[in-house]
Amino acid sequence: MLTTLGTLLLLFVLLIALVSLARSARVVAQYEKGLVMRLGRYRATADSGLTFLVPVIEDMIKVDMRERVINVEPQKVITKDNVSVTVDAVIYYRISDPVKATFEVQNFGYAATTLAQTNLRNLIGDKSLDETLTARDTINANLRAVLDEATNTWGVKVTRVEVQKIDPPVDITEAMSRQMKAERDKRAAILESEGIKQSQILQAEGIKQSEILKAEGDAQARITRANAEAEAVRLVSTAAENYFKERAETMRRLEVLNNTLGQNTKYIVPSNASLVNVLGLDAVAPLIKGKGGDATTAPASPSPGPRRNP
Repeated sequence: MLTTLGTLLLLFVLLIALVSLARSARVVAQYEKGLVMRLGRYRATADSGLTFLVPVIEDMIKVDMRERVINVEPQKVITKDNVSVTVDAVIYYRISDPVKATFEVQNFGYAATTLAQTNLRNLIGDKSLDETLTARDTINANLRAVLDEATNTWGVKVTRVEVQKIDPPVDITEAMSRQMKAERDKRAAILESEGIKQSQILQAEGIKQSEILKAEGDAQARITRANAEAEAVRLVSTAAENYFKERAETMRRLEVLNNTLGQNTKYIVPSNASLVNVLGLDAVAPLIKGKGGDATTAPASPSPGPRRNP
């Protein structure tokens, strides 16, 4: 009886020990940090892996160290020129110190959202509508700087802040659309006018270049024709110089001789003159020369006198 009771007691103790051991074992994931709490007081930080706690008096709080996203709900904000716009944003953050993130702030998501909404009202309230629509990057940088400074004591690092949309009222949107359409039409008209102007300039330049080339071609053709005519004249002059000069001189002599013979009854021609051949006296010249004369002489044909009647 005592043996059975002792066995049961031993089994009960072993069961309690196993349950306590199972409850004291904690598994921390790769992306988590474990905060070991002993009787409600922070004792240590456990890294990823298996960690054993002291049963009953110790507990563990797991903190996710991955980057998270908080959506800032849309809100209406008044710009500097009294235009109501709807603005929302997203905040990207990660926990850098799990102890501060757990004990320094109760609800980081709500605190960061409220802080972002307040600073968005301040930042957009200092700008006009046009500045707000074009200064999105500036608003993001300023909002991130404010949140990063405020959350630094909370063990949280704000990595990025992005303003998703800035929506003005419907009537302002329609007016902006008409303005943009007018600007596009204006740019299109200017570009079309510039295109027509450039086309006319290019066409005029083409005509000018064509006329210049045509004039240069005509001038070159005239020069070529003039050179050809000059060359032809030179060749004719050379041929006349080579082939007709001697005959021309002979012809001139004949003209002078003809004028002389028309007035004289005798003429004297040297026997070696080329005029003998021209006049056909080359056969008579040796006979006359044989009679002792140095020159060939011949009586002129008697002119017929007046005829007498018997």
